[in-house]
Amino acid sequence: MLRKAKYWFIELRAPFLTATLVSIILGTVIAFTRDDSFNLGYFALAFLGGICAHLGTNIANDYFDHRSRNDEVNKEFVRPFSGGSRTIQLGLLTPREVLGGALFFFTVAASIGVYLTLMNRPLVFALVLVGLVSGFFYTAPPFAWANKGVGEALVGINFGALMTLGAYYVQTQKLQLEPIIASIPISLLILAVLYINEFPDYAADKAVGKKTLVVRLGRDKAAQGYAAIVSSAYVSVLLSVLLGITPVYTLLALMPLPLAAESVRHALKFHSEPFKLVASNAATIVLHLVTSLLLSLGYLLDRFMFGSLEYFLVIIAVGMCTLFTAGFYLKLKRPKGK
Repeated sequence: MLRKAKYWFIELRAPFLTATLVSIILGTVIAFTRDDSFNLGYFALAFLGGICAHLGTNIANDYFDHRSRNDEVNKEFVRPFSGGSRTIQLGLLTPREVLGGALFFFTVAASIGVYLTLMNRPLVFALVLVGLVSGFFYTAPPFAWANKGVGEALVGINFGALMTLGAYYVQTQKLQLEPIIASIPISLLILAVLYINEFPDYAADKAVGKKTLVVRLGRDKAAQGYAAIVSSAYVSVLLSVLLGITPVYTLLALMPLPLAAESVRHALKFHSEPFKLVASNAATIVLHLVTSLLLSLGYLLDRFMFGSLEYFLVIIAVGMCTLFTAGFYLKLKRPKGK
């Protein structure tokens, strides 16, 4: 039993669930700071529903990449960033078990969506439906979004704008433009996470006809695309403040820019060398996590009175994010073997 639980932990790829967490946090924080709305129960349900949809997507992707033999022919994958969980290929879980797990988590996510809809939040069901269709059919026929070159955009929209707006709506029962605008950097950076993780899978994806953007562009041009995506994320932070849509404190989200620049430089140099590219794979995850948290912290600083205990605690959190990012930047910039 314990061994099977360990196999399922590998299959779930839990460390990547921060992609859902930060979007739910941002949407909830915007509801709290802009509308004085916060309900812990609704936050917990939005969080659980988002996590289950994310898990279902991860597991379904493993199953259908097995069916297409994508993971089987992949010899350049770099764990844990690419190549799937490998639980089917290693014989840890059967394909039937994996498909059953995906359907279980999608069912839980749908059930939470139905419950929230019945709690006078009718648009939740539509948001959940979009997320489930996008997630399940990311690699599943007949749509197989990843094969059509739109999978990356769908991941960005779902894990960024859709979850942020959904978390905001669950709290306020309102649809507003601000959560969507505020989530643009998150959407772009989670797109960048998926995109940079496609580089090691390039040969396998091309062999089985999985026409991701990296396959369509080729690694050289795709690396330039990575630079454009990451740059656009931080430009959007600046523009949203200049347009008066997001508070000035959200400019804190620009603090990881040195790490972003170093990650882009590294990707442009090592785009065709999967094991050397791993530093950019890891850095992009850090960029997404820290930038997203700093956006939420910026909203909280705008809300709390200067000098208050809450303001002081948020400042500490900002400092921790800064130190973490600075440490990762120095590690990435340090030459190998130093």
